[in-house]
Amino acid sequence: MRRQQSIKFAAIVAVLFDTVASAHGLPGIGTADRRRPVAVDRPPFDSLVRVQTELGGRCTGFLVAPTLVMTAAHCLFQPKVRAFLQPDAVHVLASYRAGTYRAHARAIRFLIPESYRPFVEDGTAGADRAVLVLDRPVGTAAQALKLQPVPALPAPIRLAGYGQDRDELALESPACTASALVADGQGRPLLAHDCQATSGTSGAPLVWRRPDARWVAIGVQIEARTGAAGGIAVPALDAIPSGRSAGR
Repeated sequence: MRRQQSIKFAAIVAVLFDTVASAHGLPGIGTADRRRPVAVDRPPFDSLVRVQTELGGRCTGFLVAPTLVMTAAHCLFQPKVRAFLQPDAVHVLASYRAGTYRAHARAIRFLIPESYRPFVEDGTAGADRAVLVLDRPVGTAAQALKLQPVPALPAPIRLAGYGQDRDELALESPACTASALVADGQGRPLLAHDCQATSGTSGAPLVWRRPDARWVAIGVQIEARTGAAGGIAVPALDAIPSGRSAGR
């Protein structure tokens, strides 16, 4: 049985790379796709979760505590009805890989900055983050990522997530850099980077290794760059945004 599972996973990886080889037209990837599967059972990416909704939406998120997940706020919004999802329609799968996962939970509440406006994305992108409060733990305190202020830039980082072109595996960008702080239309800080990450990786952590060798999250991915590798993240310093909330 173990050998059969290994063969099945190898087949999934082969299909993945057939697709990835032609994925250079995707936002955030550029002309040469060099993403590779990442281990979701080892630090720092044992913190990763796949965030999915009962309406079929999928994004990425990461643990900041055993029952708290950080992700992008726009992943929780329904444009057609101009409303955020009900929390219990949001599911979290920890360390997801090809149909298997460490744990599953539902959101019972989420917190989103009051200043975030989904239909004013350019103006309020600096507030595009959310914290999901879960109905059960999906990891340990050791697996959760601590949040850190943006270090001196440029800084080497790592970024992995569940891109929509192949969301069965978490893919990691090759070596990449957080390059500069920019601003949204209302002056909130945003973090520019050159990591390869496309749609579906929204909510993924920008991970930086401190001088003491500890991995921390310095940003939350929210947008892939059009026509080139890279994207934009929200600084992750404030773990739980104040403002609107939903759920019990």
